[in-house]
Amino acid sequence: MLRVAVVGSGPSGVYTAQSLVQLHSDVLVDVLDRLPCPYGLVRYGVAPDHEKIKSLQNNLRAVLEHERVRFLGGVEVGPGGMPAARLRELYHAVVYCVGAATDRRLGIPGEDLPGSWSATEFVSWYSAHPDATADGFVLGARSAVVIGVGNVAVDVTRMLARGQAELSPTDMPQAALTALAASRVSEISMVGRRGPSQARFTTKELRELGALPDTQVHVVPTELALDPAYADPSALPAANRRNVEVLRGWAETPPKDAHHHIRLRFFLRPVELLAEPESGRVGAVRFERTHPDAHGGVTGTGHYEDIEAQLVLRSVGYRGVPLEGLPFDTTTGTVPHLAGRVLRDDLVAPGEYVAGWIKRGPTGVIGTNRPDAKETVTSLIEDADVLVQKDLPEDPLTALRAEGIEPVEWTGWQAIERAEAELGASLGRGVVKLPDWQSLLNAAHGNAD
Repeated sequence: MLRVAVVGSGPSGVYTAQSLVQLHSDVLVDVLDRLPCPYGLVRYGVAPDHEKIKSLQNNLRAVLEHERVRFLGGVEVGPGGMPAARLRELYHAVVYCVGAATDRRLGIPGEDLPGSWSATEFVSWYSAHPDATADGFVLGARSAVVIGVGNVAVDVTRMLARGQAELSPTDMPQAALTALAASRVSEISMVGRRGPSQARFTTKELRELGALPDTQVHVVPTELALDPAYADPSALPAANRRNVEVLRGWAETPPKDAHHHIRLRFFLRPVELLAEPESGRVGAVRFERTHPDAHGGVTGTGHYEDIEAQLVLRSVGYRGVPLEGLPFDTTTGTVPHLAGRVLRDDLVAPGEYVAGWIKRGPTGVIGTNRPDAKETVTSLIEDADVLVQKDLPEDPLTALRAEGIEPVEWTGWQAIERAEAELGASLGRGVVKLPDWQSLLNAAHGNAD
């Protein structure tokens, strides 16, 4: 019997477990996660109003309920938890599927002013991630600037423009719902340093902004026209071409009265966050006008524009972080590998594998993880005859408990789900997420609050 540990229960981890049980009839898979809840970014990254994408949890659930798959939540691998070397002793193989855990920074003056946050922090707050400690994002803010033009930027922009009637049916934690319902933010600028034909959002996400109630989307025709591909987008990939068509439609839409105004701005590069003299909090973002160069990039023009904002959210990408006991390429933010096999000094490390963002970088959509996981699992199964020769001491769960780790098993996760349904019912809502470690663990282990 081949025993495999999969570290991480997001899509890449669950798809890895799925491929293992589909392609090998004599394997037992433990899916470990440091959180007591499965599903990774599907639970804690997908916007709460994207119910169709969140329903993917049902597909992931079916894998984690497979008779040869076991979910073990609340298991930290690395410093403060189970050492990676010890984990390798307990399994024939370990597959790391841990994603990209940190966000990129702008590296400009004023970035750490009060009122300036990463979009990751904002998403964690309204998604009830138990590590989220920040709040007060929208308190006192009238104008917001979102730096970035990818899907996460669109998500946070949309959440700032949603009203209580639209957010209440979601599983958003009650504190975030209350704060956003009381928000006075009415002006939201989403800003990119390049042009509309190079924006990273999908057309579906972009169109959702135009469908928000009581909201006007604005674009600046002269900024759109700076893009060489705007006048004739026929040579663009289909997705980018559709984005340009949507933006062109908004440029031709007459203004209307609305509570929220979303302004999509292009060819502006942030150079400094400016503080309000009285409060010391962020009050504006200074941008330099850029111009497309001949190589698909942009150059600065020396002309500047300040955009008012008491709330700034940067959404300029994610980055992997080193894992204790594993090699790491600081340039790419990934673990060096050969078809998923971890490489140490250019040599394959037996029994160690990677899948997902820590393998390829933060690219692709949820579905990209399927073929990525299958490639890694194919490598692992090719190695199985050698891997299985290693004698294992005991059931890894017994060993974890002997070292003082009490994992949250599937029944514990089901108890969390029941507690969240009960919380929602008590608030007159649907399922409402438990927002902190203590309430999650209390529910998982059957303790009263």
